[in-house]
Amino acid sequence: MSLSAADSRLITATADFIREKFLHEGTGHDWEHIRRVWQVARQLAAQTPEANLLTTELGALLHDVADWKFHDGDEEAGPRAARAWLTSQGATPEVMDRVEAIIREISFKGLGVPTPMSSVEGALVQDADRLDAIGAIGVARAFAYGGHKNRPLHDPAVPPVSHDSFESYKQNTAPTINHFYEKLLHLRERMNTPAARRVADERHAYMEQFLQQFLREWEGEDVPS
Repeated sequence: MSLSAADSRLITATADFIREKFLHEGTGHDWEHIRRVWQVARQLAAQTPEANLLTTELGALLHDVADWKFHDGDEEAGPRAARAWLTSQGATPEVMDRVEAIIREISFKGLGVPTPMSSVEGALVQDADRLDAIGAIGVARAFAYGGHKNRPLHDPAVPPVSHDSFESYKQNTAPTINHFYEKLLHLRERMNTPAARRVADERHAYMEQFLQQFLREWEGEDVPS
């Protein structure tokens, strides 16, 4: 499915809006994160003939427009902000509903909480977002966010928790290393598409290697005695 001229203009306007809003954001949820998610979602959509390109691209560009993590846990902040923007641009109600659904459903909500997407486009955007949470960039983003929240790097006395509700997950204040065991190391198995799973395999392996080295250095095991 190709994009109409009007659809292309809406995507360009949305990209410009999001770039300006998030260009200097410092928690790892910046414009470059959104740009990468947008790019990967488009690549996945190119392999998925049934995907609607307009919905996929808008969902990717707006998926973090008002993340609950930065809006006092308000899960509806993102959908509201997306609808307000799309309304200002004259988008159809159908497009707004589809994009809202992607934003509402995309987030990881705890290891014990299923997060299925209700649309093909949502599945692609979720995969793209989760790919950016793992691998080398995922490691960097985890520590950027942890630093923003004043979380310690690691505390062996604080074990990881398998959160079984979104509320429990939102209230988590554990050290950054715990985030790997509570979320990041489980994203590979939650990818929706074969293409994303193939990419996730390599990025997952990198995180395992990083954690092994991190823990060796934490205890000084790499220093000859």
